[in-house]
Amino acid sequence: MARPLPAWRSLLFVPVTAERFVAKAHTRGADALILDLEDSILPAHKEEARAAIAAAVPRVAQGGADVVVRINRPLELAVPDIAAAVMPGVAALMLPKVMGPEHVRLLAELVTAREEALGMEVGHTRFLVLIESPAALPHLFAIAAEPRMAGMSVGGEDMATELGATPSADSMYVFAMQGLAAARAAGILPMGSMGQLAKIDDLVSYREGLRRGRALGFTTAACIHPAHVPIINEEYGASAAEIDRARRLIAAFDAAAAAGAGAVAFEGAMIDLPIVIRARRLLDRAAAWQA
Repeated sequence: MARPLPAWRSLLFVPVTAERFVAKAHTRGADALILDLEDSILPAHKEEARAAIAAAVPRVAQGGADVVVRINRPLELAVPDIAAAVMPGVAALMLPKVMGPEHVRLLAELVTAREEALGMEVGHTRFLVLIESPAALPHLFAIAAEPRMAGMSVGGEDMATELGATPSADSMYVFAMQGLAAARAAGILPMGSMGQLAKIDDLVSYREGLRRGRALGFTTAACIHPAHVPIINEEYGASAAEIDRARRLIAAFDAAAAAGAGAVAFEGAMIDLPIVIRARRLLDRAAAWQA
């Protein structure tokens, strides 16, 4: 039986060696907190960062958020990162610059060995992957289908750099949508938005990018600034009005179906099964956020 997906809307990056960020992380309202061993940690401080993981996990989790650890891409760094990060309190590893399913399987083998050594349930540790190179694009569907997968994001600054493009919603659109299709086909979280990739102070544009992302099918986004967390939760979540409307829509459709109709008028529009499926998904996710 397939394990249920985490109902994450927002994931906030936290540099694991930055005490002022670690201390406040649990107050930020993110569904998951990503303790970062990669970009925010200088090469000379990687070992220090690994040593800080075990103490940081319970601190950032104290508000109820799940904990993710982003490891490094080079294998000589990934191996000790996995040894330090796999533990019962860590729900997932974020894997950067993933190249293909074989890459995921290699890391999964290391994670399995670590879980077994710690007496953990094999499979406890899920994967969130970042596709940041054009060379990985032909393998999106195979990557998404790997057993430990929980979510996938395609694009970002690294992808734009390799393409020789300016990072923007336009330059990443085609690749982000390919990743979304692969994630949906595999039943994992489609991660991303269609807003600014690195600009953090324009909250209006940031919200607009999330709204566009939600309309396209994205459900989950990672961010680097605490100010983004409530915006993600609002735009990738559901308001009380949306939840109420979904319940009423489903009730109207169920009543029509009981009478033998496959579609019914509801608030000036015709609703049929695909619309009802979207409404049920919204209610399922909302129930998980409120649990």
